Amino acid sequence: NVFIRKEIKTLDNRRYILIRSKEELAMPKMKTCKSAAKRFKKTGTGKLVRRKAYKSHILTKKSQKRKRNLRKATVTDATNAKVMKKALPYL
Repeated sequence: NVFIRKEIKTLDNRRYILIRSKEELAMPKMKTCKSAAKRFKKTGTGKLVRRKAYKSHILTKKSQKRKRNLRKATVTDATNAKVMKKALPYL
């Protein structure tokens, strides 16, 4: 840890020394939305990949072809990707 010393003099000539770490003075970090981080992955080109919906229950009335196509991952739409990249700054 790197500490920064700062000396302060009051009006009645008292001296105070403030010691702060560099982490305290740095800008705050952006927080990752953890629920989104578990649902999205980034491709090599920087696009976001997600799972498809409607695959969890009531599968008996869905055709085999429909269920097979729901297994595949898909690229997030460009309109949503901009918002998701803000929620996932370090992904």
